[in-house]
Amino acid sequence: MRLRIVSLPFFLLTALVWGQPANAPLLPLDDLHPGMQGEVWTVFRGTEPEPFAVEVTGVVRNALGPGKSLILCQLTDERVQKMGAVAGMSGSPLYVNGRLAGALAYQVQKFETVRYAGFTPIADLLEVRHKSDQAAARADPSRKADLSPAATASDSGLQPLTPVFTGAGLSPLVVDWLAPQFAALGLRLSALGGQMESGDAAALPDRPLQAGDAVAVALATGDITLAATGTVSHVDGSNVLAFGHPMLGLGDVALPLARAEIVTILPSNQNSLKVANTGAIIGTVDQDRLSAVAAQLGPVPPMIPVEIVVHEPGHAPRILEFSSARHAQLTPLAVGAGAAQAVLGSNDAGLTHGVRLEAEFEFPAHGPVRTATVLSGPQGMKQSLADFTADIGALLQNPYAEVFPARIRLNVIPLAENPLTTLETMQLSRSHVTPGDTLHITLGWRDFQGTPDRETLSFTVPSDWRGKSLAVIATNGRELDKLTGRAGVIAAAQLRGFDAYLDFVRQARASDGLAIAVVETATLFVDQTTVTRDLPGSLARIARSSDQNRYQIRQAAATLWEQQVLPGRVVPGLLRQTFTVGD
Repeated sequence: MRLRIVSLPFFLLTALVWGQPANAPLLPLDDLHPGMQGEVWTVFRGTEPEPFAVEVTGVVRNALGPGKSLILCQLTDERVQKMGAVAGMSGSPLYVNGRLAGALAYQVQKFETVRYAGFTPIADLLEVRHKSDQAAARADPSRKADLSPAATASDSGLQPLTPVFTGAGLSPLVVDWLAPQFAALGLRLSALGGQMESGDAAALPDRPLQAGDAVAVALATGDITLAATGTVSHVDGSNVLAFGHPMLGLGDVALPLARAEIVTILPSNQNSLKVANTGAIIGTVDQDRLSAVAAQLGPVPPMIPVEIVVHEPGHAPRILEFSSARHAQLTPLAVGAGAAQAVLGSNDAGLTHGVRLEAEFEFPAHGPVRTATVLSGPQGMKQSLADFTADIGALLQNPYAEVFPARIRLNVIPLAENPLTTLETMQLSRSHVTPGDTLHITLGWRDFQGTPDRETLSFTVPSDWRGKSLAVIATNGRELDKLTGRAGVIAAAQLRGFDAYLDFVRQARASDGLAIAVVETATLFVDQTTVTRDLPGSLARIARSSDQNRYQIRQAAATLWEQQVLPGRVVPGLLRQTFTVGD
């Protein structure tokens, strides 16, 4: 019998014998040279980091911008050569001769025959640590940066290892619905991820966090968890650096940092992926910058409690509870995910007909904002959920105050039948009337099964309509809001403040049912949310000259009479009929 002797590089034998370098000194970029052997520490499975071998190919100067270079290394370890740089390895520390040189951050090419990876130099990571120290002295940073699309895959040959968000507690159907919304921000979403139960805490190492450990940055935690897994690059007391590249590119943030357990790595020729379970929150990510994310261990960031109650006839209500990160553009995604899970991810057949989604946003010192949305059928539900998510975004991205709800509550109420209704006809009893006459409006529609129905509305023509050419419009509340000049986007100067903005939100017409309105085309003078028709030109000019942002003049439909019918139904489309009022 012949013994096979396996030869390992000396540095890797040293790593296996002596373990990961602790308190490693830093290796300046100018001390790196081609051919140097290095080791990268990351978690392949479980919670304990392991090393893999790399060889320094060289330094690409100014690769990421002026003064921002990239360390290029060949992945010589046989395990990693097969899978390449893996999403979830972002931030894995690179040691050369026992000194910390940088962190794994970039995928190089996709289908190369020899695998390479890009590493962010350690000096650039520490620069983000400095920004974290500065942020600690400032006020709540949870909403100070707008979310721009993160770096996406391209043909440039170099791209960050885009974090993959996983949705624990979400059905694959919900993930499919959410994925395009994440993709619009340059992010990937996968259904293959989990959440550690309380009894699984023993699986986490009983030691302080160290470089090479797996961590997750969360958007939501609880019954629903949305989190992206990365790797710790450097720990100094309670200060943590990770990822080695931007997670979302938000700048100053306040997001939960959690422990993570790696289940396995799924190798791919294009995008390999770590499958992870998200653990307990251990601190706060306060920086999301070009070269790293920075976090502070200890206190957790303020979160928004979200409760979703699904009412099931004949059964006790089903309740989903989770906490959402406080960010004007991330919170709507988290709450939308919860609403979608309650509606689309259920075994309850009744929800497939449609639901009424009632939401309450509790604003301290400002009172609640309540909304109601009716969702119809599987396809209609998806579009209505997207509209619901957009409405939350509009509420939180107001131009007046950095205010978040203290709590969000949703009630999901199943409907007995699909509420989708097709409006087919609208007839007026007369096309020419005089004051005092009764005008009849007859509406015809079909329900979702095609069953026809009709209703007649009547009103007496008032004397002040004399001599006018008018129109009757039948449409839903959202469309009538648009036709009557209700602004979709509010500029800061248009309203007095956040309370006025909330009043503006509360005044929106109901989105369900059918609005029947008699309208005329008019010049509307708008002072904040107060609308005046046909203001004398001299007064309008004076007001406009004093504040053109606050005072608006619009050509729009002005309502003279209005009535709501078919409440609880979803009625798309618009019908219009004209009539004249004689002397």
